[in-house]
Amino acid sequence: MAKKEFTYRGKTLEELKNMSISEFKELLPARQKRLLKRIKNNEKNIETHCRNMIILPEMNGFMIKVHNGKEFVAVMVTEEMIGHYLGEFATTRQRVEHSAPGIGSTRSSASLSVK
Repeated sequence: MAKKEFTYRGKTLEELKNMSISEFKELLPARQKRLLKRIKNNEKNIETHCRNMIILPEMNGFMIKVHNGKEFVAVMVTEEMIGHYLGEFATTRQRVEHSAPGIGSTRSSASLSVK
């Protein structure tokens, strides 16, 4: 059985490696192209649901608000973030913090007075 060759939008891996960033941007889906267009226009309040966008060098220094499922989280893009996804910096899950156990949760709580 022959191994299937990797392609992205009809381009092989070797063709993708030889492309410049501007040529690669032309292969991106429409949502990601729109986000890059807003960045090129130096818009100040950029909000996006596009968590799967790879951070490119043009985004350096921008404040982008990324949706985490409930609200928009402000992400300041720095040089160290290049190559990562936007969604990595807007976590979708919060840490669970429990308070004290309630009445009836344990056998010992049955002997407590309810005042």
